[in-house]
Amino acid sequence: MAERVQKIRNSYEHSGVPVCFDKTEQGEEKTACRDGVRLRVFWYRPAGAGPFPTIVQRSCYPGAEPDYRVHGEELAKRGYAYLCQFCRGTGGSEGEWEPNVREPEDGADFIRWAAELPWVKSIGYWGCSYLASTGWAITGVLPDKVKSMLLSHYGTERFTSAYQNGLFRHDILTAWAMGNAGRKIEADYLESCRFRPHKEVDEALWGGRLPWYRDWVTNTHRQDPYWNEGFWKFMADAPRKLQIPVCIVEGWYDHHLGSAMQSFQNLSPKAAAHSKLLVGCWNHGFGPCAEGKEQNHLENNEVIQMLAWFEETLRQERLPERSVEWYVIGEDRWRSWKDLPKGQETESFYLDTEGFSLIQEPGREGSHSYVYDPENPVPSHGAESLFSTFQEVGSLLQPEPGYREDVLSFLSDPLPEDLTVLGQVTAELYVKSEAEDTAFTAKLMEVTPEGKSYNIRGSIATLAYEAPYHPGEVRKLCIPMWDVAYRVKKGSRLRLDISSSDFPQYAVHSNFPGIWSEQEHTQKARQTILTGENCPTRIVLPVERGGN
Repeated sequence: MAERVQKIRNSYEHSGVPVCFDKTEQGEEKTACRDGVRLRVFWYRPAGAGPFPTIVQRSCYPGAEPDYRVHGEELAKRGYAYLCQFCRGTGGSEGEWEPNVREPEDGADFIRWAAELPWVKSIGYWGCSYLASTGWAITGVLPDKVKSMLLSHYGTERFTSAYQNGLFRHDILTAWAMGNAGRKIEADYLESCRFRPHKEVDEALWGGRLPWYRDWVTNTHRQDPYWNEGFWKFMADAPRKLQIPVCIVEGWYDHHLGSAMQSFQNLSPKAAAHSKLLVGCWNHGFGPCAEGKEQNHLENNEVIQMLAWFEETLRQERLPERSVEWYVIGEDRWRSWKDLPKGQETESFYLDTEGFSLIQEPGREGSHSYVYDPENPVPSHGAESLFSTFQEVGSLLQPEPGYREDVLSFLSDPLPEDLTVLGQVTAELYVKSEAEDTAFTAKLMEVTPEGKSYNIRGSIATLAYEAPYHPGEVRKLCIPMWDVAYRVKKGSRLRLDISSSDFPQYAVHSNFPGIWSEQEHTQKARQTILTGENCPTRIVLPVERGGN
């Protein structure tokens, strides 16, 4: 803890924002919610009457209080007041802790109370992860004193954080449920993920029913009423309610990236005109996660990001210019646009099963098969949406082609020039299976001239997710991936791996149709990839050529 606290202090010392107050004050009290429950608040401010620009947070993590207090001390020395409230049932606050449900009302009561303090001049709301969700929860009720928000590593589209094309994100939400069930769960995590039928894992291994987890694992489509009612509908609408600038901070390998990108696109016109989307090459903890790449300009310091934003919007009282700022992996530099960038052109690389190659036009008619066994899934290594299995997230060195019989690898020739992938990659596969339903994965990589492979993007899709499937039928399956900015250098090759599992990033498909969490058994299935003029299986890249 002492090391973490010192790291925070060092960030302030190197931020470029000078100390301007030698004396500061601190205190704490409990504020009343509308139902009479009192929540604990502590605060820091420069000595004096003020009023001061004020930075506000709401947290459910009492173990991080030493960190919050360092932020309060350092901000007060730099002319800001700081307020931190603990959510209901945590950190000395009254009431019962229940994730998410009471945050809109409790947060609204708190922000109105804060705005009425005589020493508060203006307010900036700051939070990362759950602390960002408590900010999104109050976007429709912000007092006039709230001038801007900085919300990191969280998106308001909960379904996007829960599912990818029909496959549940175990490493995010199963792991979170086990750690936030309101009781200690000692069951093995991976055993829990693989338990069938999975919707009964709570009673079988966790000591009792968790209705909200059962809701997550049984509502597998975005149009299901569960995602379009109540709290999650409320959160999905939150960006449209926001009327002030927001800086949305994300990482290329943070599990909330997909949802946060949607939140940025859903901002109200008034908020969007002065907001920023900043995406860097880091994971959920702002740690660098691109092996084999120069990373000297990551700008991954959360404190410096926060101070820069609030210096502009609170201290200088300026409306920022709208911008999208992305770190380009492989270039080790940041680029800026007015809106979400797309490649200047689309480049397709077609799969050729004869030579297991990627070529730039449809090749010979062909096919190749492998057997997918759900009892022996491909382990996640180099992934976008891992949290519990933290060490496997990022752009990581990959195994050699042929490392498993159920993973097919296709390689391109060396690239004749630099190629920057900029935007959303999509795999278009022509496939067939022996099963009535199954899954396919696609993972795009860069292979350096030295022969080392590093993943760029990957994704998964369920074969019968949109419509029933008849075994043996040839079907085109689109597998969209999250946006990325990645420079593939001249002389490197592209590699695309095709398989049928990626565990525990995603639930293991049983090879049976129906809701995945209700399947009791698994079966093996022969999977076939088809190529050629009639089945132009390909990877589609939005690209820029050469240097920019």
